[in-house]
Amino acid sequence: MTFYNNNGAPQFYSDDDEHIFDFNGKALGYLYDDSIYNYSGKYLGWFENGWFIDRSGYYAFYNEDASGGPMKPMKAMRPMKSMKEMKPMKSMREMRPMKPMKSSSWSNLTYTSFFKID
Repeated sequence: MTFYNNNGAPQFYSDDDEHIFDFNGKALGYLYDDSIYNYSGKYLGWFENGWFIDRSGYYAFYNEDASGGPMKPMKAMRPMKSMKEMKPMKSMREMRPMKPMKSSSWSNLTYTSFFKID
C-alpha cells in the first residue's frame, strides 16, 4: 500500500502492512497494533482508517483505502521502487502516550520530519 501526502504525492509504502519504506528503499519505521514507530522505538503517531495521524492529532498521510479525515487531493503517479535496504533492529518501543483529540486538518509534517530522519 502506498501513502500520499496532502498534495497527493506518494511518500512511502508498505508491502507487508507492517514495515514502511520510502521509494529509495530506506526503512522508515513500522506499524505495531495501531501505532507507528521508527526503528529507534520512538512513537510517531497512529494508524487509523488508512490514515497516519501525527502525535498532535493531525492527519499526515493516507493510503488508497483511507476513509474520513480531510479532503484528499488527486493522487500523483507512484515512482519506481528502489531495492530495499536491510531493516534495522527494532529498539525497545517508547510507551504510547494518550491519543490527543483528532483535528480535521492536515499535518504540516513531511515524511522525513514525521519519521524523524536526520
